[in-house]
Amino acid sequence: MLIQFSVSNFKTFKNKATLDLIASNYDKETREKENVIQIPEFGLRILKSAVVYGANASGKSRFMDALAFMKTFVIRSSTDRLKGDPINVDQFRLATDIENASTEFEILFIHNNEMYRYGFEISKQAVLAEWLYHRPKTKEIEIFYREGQRFEFHVKRFSKGHTLAKEDLVRENALLLSVAAQFNDQLSGEIINWFKKLTVISGLQEHRYQRITLDKTDDINQKKRILELLAVADLGIHDITLERIDLENLPADMPKRLKELMLKEASESNTAFISDILTKHRRYDADKNYIGDVNFSLEDDESSGTFKLFSLAGSVLDALEHGYPLFIDELDSKLHPNLVCKLAELFNSSTTNPKNAQLIFNTHDTDLLSSGLFRRDQIWFTEKDRYGAASLFSLSDFKSEVRRTENFQSNYIQGKYGAIPFLGEFISPFVSQIISDDKK
Repeated sequence: MLIQFSVSNFKTFKNKATLDLIASNYDKETREKENVIQIPEFGLRILKSAVVYGANASGKSRFMDALAFMKTFVIRSSTDRLKGDPINVDQFRLATDIENASTEFEILFIHNNEMYRYGFEISKQAVLAEWLYHRPKTKEIEIFYREGQRFEFHVKRFSKGHTLAKEDLVRENALLLSVAAQFNDQLSGEIINWFKKLTVISGLQEHRYQRITLDKTDDINQKKRILELLAVADLGIHDITLERIDLENLPADMPKRLKELMLKEASESNTAFISDILTKHRRYDADKNYIGDVNFSLEDDESSGTFKLFSLAGSVLDALEHGYPLFIDELDSKLHPNLVCKLAELFNSSTTNPKNAQLIFNTHDTDLLSSGLFRRDQIWFTEKDRYGAASLFSLSDFKSEVRRTENFQSNYIQGKYGAIPFLGEFISPFVSQIISDDKK
């Protein structure tokens, strides 16, 4: 369960930006039972979902990129690069005063009923600092703190890390946490596993996450859940069939190299190659009597919204089943506003979300602001200043200036919360003159 995530000096974020999912006391009378997870052992109330608004190029997607970068670096920093390899972090490039500054990431989360705070600072050459704090009950304990290649440890709780540092097995461009997990340290492995479960996907690149849904269709119960989700969207689909490529009967004219690659991947990863995804629809005669079924190709015959929802289904159901945090960039792209509301409702409901999964997404769909689904502390905005630096803030930051009974949608469109584009004239006098001349 995610509590907070912070980043600074990354892409469009010059200064520190923090997404805080701790529920505000200011909103305690609004959808408390539905939208808030109670964690009495830590005295916390955590939000189940959050939505981020902002103008184009204001930082919404870049904030998602920051979390995705942190996840990838934590999991792979010990294996993806050799000694001396650069770190491919994309820092803020529009200000000279931070040209030599580090990029910082920090995350606070609960895993297996225990709280962790982990973070690091990096340059393009090295890990400059790294820290891990553990809070099993009430007191936060420092597990380790790293400054460059100097380390301080709680030796009893992190003996493996102490040994690795003592034997100089932690490279300058790798995280200690990643290296320790590679050497089978239990604590590091637990944290790495949490990061692996954290999912960040782009709502504009359906093919990249569709595999999760495809894998679930082989399980009868999981396939049933996918079909139930599609039924909610009223798409008329009542079954799905995957057409698999028969690797034993590949076309004779297929390039030999391609055949070898497919056979190798199939044997190493037990992957089935899908030639098409067929959706089954009911067929009726002139008297509206059901007479059979007809198959459509998901990619060729169905709408782009149907294709996206099917592709998303696996990640959504995975998060709900296991209680994972799910971040979706551009969730509303190609989907009807009512359907986006339904997806948010799945995460806010204790019935459909008993494991307390979390959904965080960005959108331009202002209808959600008037849906009544979100509290003020669940509504976030990104805004870029005149110098190109983005900031992240919540509607609850306005406190008494914004009543919970106000029309959030109307106020946002009118610019009362900021985070909207200030549009100039689309047709300049010069262009107007050209148009005028053409008409003569």
